[in-house]
Amino acid sequence: MNALYIKTELSQKEYPIYIKDSFNELENAFIKAKLKDKKVCVIADSNTEKLYAKEIIKIAEKCFSEVSCYVFESGEKSKNLNVISNFYKFFVEKGLDRKSVIIALGGGVVGDMAGFAAATYMRGIKFVQIPTTLLSQVDSSVGGKTGVDFLGNKNMIGSFYQPEFVYINVKTLDTLPYNQIASGMAEAIKYGYIIDKNFLEFFKNNMKKIKILSPEEIKHIVFISCKSKAEVVSKDEKESGLREILNFGHTFGHAVESLSKFKLLHGECVSIGMMAGLKLSCDKGFISKDSLTSAKKLFEFFELPIKVKNFDKNEIFKQMFLDKKTKDNKLNIVLLKEIGLAYTEKNVSDSEVLNAIDYIIL
Repeated sequence: MNALYIKTELSQKEYPIYIKDSFNELENAFIKAKLKDKKVCVIADSNTEKLYAKEIIKIAEKCFSEVSCYVFESGEKSKNLNVISNFYKFFVEKGLDRKSVIIALGGGVVGDMAGFAAATYMRGIKFVQIPTTLLSQVDSSVGGKTGVDFLGNKNMIGSFYQPEFVYINVKTLDTLPYNQIASGMAEAIKYGYIIDKNFLEFFKNNMKKIKILSPEEIKHIVFISCKSKAEVVSKDEKESGLREILNFGHTFGHAVESLSKFKLLHGECVSIGMMAGLKLSCDKGFISKDSLTSAKKLFEFFELPIKVKNFDKNEIFKQMFLDKKTKDNKLNIVLLKEIGLAYTEKNVSDSEVLNAIDYIIL
């Protein structure tokens, strides 16, 4: 379980995902990636700067000719083009050139933003992902999606841009508040529903150990999640088909997340969105009502929300049309043919969607 390799077929780029329980092998990872002796900028948020920046900078100073660090305020509210502009200004001040490297140190917001900045600065420079939250370790750090929110819409501006490697230290999870852990669990559970029903059974059979972050179980969750996503992305790097299944729960979830003005965590919105997707799959006769009940119990055990209060179903419906998967003003929603087998439904009716939305509103 030392490393997992992903090959994105369109770019013909292969890079490792390291799953470790310390940063002890990070220096070797830099050397193997042939990044030594270049200028590097560590991008951290106000949380990860306090927790890990000193250690990462110390390691980086052994490998790179010059190390700088840019810190921004943590949270989704910072995920915008104004902050990205500040990144660029800092890069220029520090003399970063086309051979320089960006290190993303943090959760999904840091990874998405640092990746987008790397993709666009001087038309693209190399970057490394060091995800520190469960959500980023099981999902957002893998696959090359980068970007920012725009006009209140989730990830509206962005690009596909792959890192040189991903270095996961699962011990960083020990510093997270539980709601952040739960948020990551939602994305991990997703893989059980869309790809691997045995993984879903693993969750159900090991719930108590998983919830207390038992090392063996957590490493297994991160490994299987990365492996599942890597296999999908290697077949469809830029979401032209198969990769869409990774968005199970996201069309509903992103609408809720945007309308909440990002007060709800991403994984919390995904769990709500998956319940809507499961309901719609059930209404179409693909999965049983027992599967709905089982999902409800699983999400509630991990203290994930399955419904929202004080939301208007028509507002959620309207917001869903701003989803990037909407084509020709038609919703494309990921559903389940069965547990462990997802597909994209392109002909879902308005009444079916509204009924699923009703299911997730208190």
